[in-house]
Amino acid sequence: MSDEKDCEGCPLTDRRAFLFNGAKLALAMTVLPSVARALDFSSTEFRDVKPLTVDGPLRRYALPAKDGVDIDRGADVIIVRWEGVMYAFDLSCPHQNTALRWDNSAKHFRCPKHHSEYQPNGTFIKGRATRGMDRLAIKREGGQVIVDMSVRYEQDRDSKGWESAVLSVQDEQ
Repeated sequence: MSDEKDCEGCPLTDRRAFLFNGAKLALAMTVLPSVARALDFSSTEFRDVKPLTVDGPLRRYALPAKDGVDIDRGADVIIVRWEGVMYAFDLSCPHQNTALRWDNSAKHFRCPKHHSEYQPNGTFIKGRATRGMDRLAIKREGGQVIVDMSVRYEQDRDSKGWESAVLSVQDEQ
């Protein structure tokens, strides 16, 4: 007692297509959560910034008033003010150059590609990377922070330079 008009326009699916689509859905359900975590900005608290001035490799930024993470996406620079100290980092993970993300709930950086994690000072915590985040030379002039994009310190190649690429802002809190 089937009425063909009731199903008019309905796509009929055979068993093979039904099982294939079910397998695709099951795969999507297992892959999508990790992709969603990599793209999730809900736990991310950072400020997008632009330099006040650019003079060759020198980029000047306003001194952040409080602890947090500033990202200049145009220059691939991360500026961190954390517990009285400031750092400037390359935005790329040192493992395979994927843009790092700040996880505000965990208070650390995370690479969405291979899940390496870093403390706010750039120190490696865990994952596939083998060293800390690359620091850039940083100094202060009045209420500005100057980042020298031409001076990069890799923790494993120049540990003294890496350790010295910090700026104290204790008096600002």
